[in-house]
Amino acid sequence: MCGLLGLVCASENDAAKARDAVGRALRCQRHRGPDETDTWADGEVVYGFNRLAIIDVEHSHQPLTWGPPENPRRYTINFNGEIYNYLELREELAAEHGATFATEGDTEAIVAAYHHLGPAAVGRLRGMFAFLIWDSERKVVFGARDPFGIKPLFCSAGPGGVAFASEKKSLLELSATLDVAEELDRTALQHYLVMQYVPEPETLHAGIRRIESGTSFTVAPGGDVKTERYFSPEFHARPVSGPAQVASLHEEIAEVMRDSVAKHMRADVTVGAFLSGGIDSTAIAALAKEHNPNLITFTTGFEREGYSEVDVAAESAAAIGVKHVVRTVSPDEMMDVLPLIVWYLDDPVADPALVPLWFIAREARRHVKVVLSGEGADELFGGYTIYREPLSLAPFEKVPGAVRKLLGSLSARIPEGTRGKDLLRRGALSLEERYYGNARIFRDDQLRGVLRTFTEGVGHRDITEACYRASAAWDPVARMQHVDLFTWLRGDILVKADKMTMANSLELRVPFLDPEVFRIASGIPLDQKITRETTKFALRRALDGIVPAHVLNRRKLGFPVPIRLWLRDEMYDWARGIIADSQTGDLLDKRAVQALLDEHRDGTIDHSRRLWALLLFMLWHGIFVEHRIKPDIPEPQYPVKL
Repeated sequence: MCGLLGLVCASENDAAKARDAVGRALRCQRHRGPDETDTWADGEVVYGFNRLAIIDVEHSHQPLTWGPPENPRRYTINFNGEIYNYLELREELAAEHGATFATEGDTEAIVAAYHHLGPAAVGRLRGMFAFLIWDSERKVVFGARDPFGIKPLFCSAGPGGVAFASEKKSLLELSATLDVAEELDRTALQHYLVMQYVPEPETLHAGIRRIESGTSFTVAPGGDVKTERYFSPEFHARPVSGPAQVASLHEEIAEVMRDSVAKHMRADVTVGAFLSGGIDSTAIAALAKEHNPNLITFTTGFEREGYSEVDVAAESAAAIGVKHVVRTVSPDEMMDVLPLIVWYLDDPVADPALVPLWFIAREARRHVKVVLSGEGADELFGGYTIYREPLSLAPFEKVPGAVRKLLGSLSARIPEGTRGKDLLRRGALSLEERYYGNARIFRDDQLRGVLRTFTEGVGHRDITEACYRASAAWDPVARMQHVDLFTWLRGDILVKADKMTMANSLELRVPFLDPEVFRIASGIPLDQKITRETTKFALRRALDGIVPAHVLNRRKLGFPVPIRLWLRDEMYDWARGIIADSQTGDLLDKRAVQALLDEHRDGTIDHSRRLWALLLFMLWHGIFVEHRIKPDIPEPQYPVKL
């Protein structure tokens, strides 16, 4: 787990001139890898690297050069992430292709696989990754990002060349070198206010995009980036009938999860685990305990009833027999740290859960260098409550289209807050119209009231259309899962997981998001995912005996944050100050934003999620556009080798 930066120059012999600029741009992502910092240059390519040493700590320095005996310096790789099947891959490459290695790490396995297998090597990697491989013989960079988007990779192109980085901040530092303007992307802003995150491949800077999850690419000096999707997640349920087949499915799930956790425990440093009150993180911790009897788990919460899973997590820790560390967060701490958190994020993510995640990551880093976590279980195994909606709306599917439209019109006349209004409204809509992931912040009519320039057709349909088109033949729950893999998971869940842990120089690993786990999960039939009583049905049955009984059928809260209450009380003046000071008047109607805050304080309507999205954008704008807010960026707390 590290931070990479790579510049493919527009012409030969530009690399030496750009090396100092790359070195300076590395500084703002030093938190991603405080153990080592280095730069490397060829005639056309410059690499910069910040290393967080996890595997083969004393060796595997990067950028790393490797090649076959006839040209031992042919390739140079810049790699962020971990490859969990690297031992098996190295053994296979040595046995079948005669590959030799100078280190004991996973980085060489990637570049050797690329040499012997070509671009198909990406499909052999079990792990999280973003990497660049410079082939000095062919004069081309080949790169890729992992199937689910666990590790980030930003890209910016201009007359000065093409640059890639783990942090968008580094590309902003290189904007002069690339000759790229730092313009705000208004379409991305509208998407953010609808969905609470900026969907891939967009960022809030028009000149910077993201390499999408499951994508590989090539770029030559002076050329364009050419991308190719190597992984497209597909859900194809296999028939499961009778007690024997059902039991076999549950055994398969338990077996593949045990194998994934075992491989995710591979490290030369101490590995811990995050632990909330839900089944996902508890399962990971319980399976990790099988490999590390001294496992330490971490959780966070608030001193408000109903907004903490501390007690349940502590009970789970005691049941599985692990040491447990708790960190509580106050509203004052939250307000103090938010500008710094937004700086780390690169683009705002209006998910309040990222704040306690930052605090617990900071606490965990005092004890361990790696943590396991439960992200991805809901998307793969059908865990979100909203996935049960097709069951409740099934009667509407039998109603003629004209009648459904009439019901939708009727729902519009029912007063807000009336029981059944939303069910009627959603029942009148098709799945494609009503579902675009787990977050819905502003409807179009609400957004017109705060956004100065509203663009028709920019919302969720333009983001989810391709997902629905690809999944037309699947059951409705599988289609919702597919949408979430391309939107919510990689836009919110994995962004906050990566950014908040790496802000504290902590590596986070997600065993559910493993290709082998997905292979099993993608074949689970609908009735084994969702029932009228529960979600993740097959996973819960598979983990019976692994997860303590008090957690097995409990609904997950995650790290809930009491912003609804705090914005009425402790955080009202703070929010009012952000609105007053913000220079976003050309983008937002600040009077309308203040009116939302006052309505929320008075208890008229709960605007907390909309307010949070607006406030985080205003903080982001103050940092990255106005340059008025200057967070106090701490030096990494851990030894740094330069």
